[in-house]
Amino acid sequence: METILTLNNLTKKYGPLTAVDNLSFEIKKGNVYGILGPNGSGKSTTLGMVLNVVNKTSGDFHWFDGKDSTHEALKMVGAIIEHPNFYPYMTAVQNLALVCKIKGVNSSKIEEKLEVVGLLDRKNSKFRTFSLGMKQRLAIASALLNDPEILILDEPTNGLDPQGIHQIREIIRNIAATGTTILLASHLLDEVEKVCSHVVIIRKGVKLYSGRVDEMNASHGFFELKSNDISKLKEVLTHHPLIGKITEHDGLVTAILEEPMNAEVINSYLFEKGVALSYLVKRKESLEEQFLQLTNQTTN
Repeated sequence: METILTLNNLTKKYGPLTAVDNLSFEIKKGNVYGILGPNGSGKSTTLGMVLNVVNKTSGDFHWFDGKDSTHEALKMVGAIIEHPNFYPYMTAVQNLALVCKIKGVNSSKIEEKLEVVGLLDRKNSKFRTFSLGMKQRLAIASALLNDPEILILDEPTNGLDPQGIHQIREIIRNIAATGTTILLASHLLDEVEKVCSHVVIIRKGVKLYSGRVDEMNASHGFFELKSNDISKLKEVLTHHPLIGKITEHDGLVTAILEEPMNAEVINSYLFEKGVALSYLVKRKESLEEQFLQLTNQTTN
């Protein structure tokens, strides 16, 4: 599969603050990628660097096969990394025609792109009459005018009402269905879960996870256990080869599984070791639980 973008130990420092810390990942053609993390985690800075609007401190990145300069490669990229900025007294068509002149692309596709974002019926309406959601959709149309290989969106649904959020997500899915690669930054797990095929999770500029969304919660689950002898329970669990991290809170022991195992097996094992359980439940971590566990972890 063709590689669209490659990051190698990309780092950005602002004085003593490291905004992006040795970030490495690849974007492959035809997928929808989400850079997911809390506000201030370095998502926008990362996008800024690969779009040549923020200077990197160290590391490297290259577009496509790396043979073209970043300036040339960016001609095949469509991006929205700031709030839509159009002339309020001009119509949608007039604004896009101006963008075509600036980008040096043919204006023949303006109506086609307006149709993609559901604004063809408002093509002659002035920008100042548009809602926030419509302004964002016009910005997406603008970014599509050069038929980019990849569309980059920074927090595309920020500030929108539920209807506006739904419309933008539908548009992203429809664009992806045509084969356009998409990279979006978001702090919303729900957004990434519904729209993206792949995710890169970052916190304080550090990559915590990179891979398919549906594999992020492919853990083997965990047991919740109680016993009259908590100390012995924890000790015996520690020696089981398939049990990983063990924690205790208010008498409830949580044992993370490193390999598949059912409740009957662990119950028999503990009974043989002289531990009688008063409570045993097997659970599966949700995607939300895994995300919170990743992004709330402390760095030593």
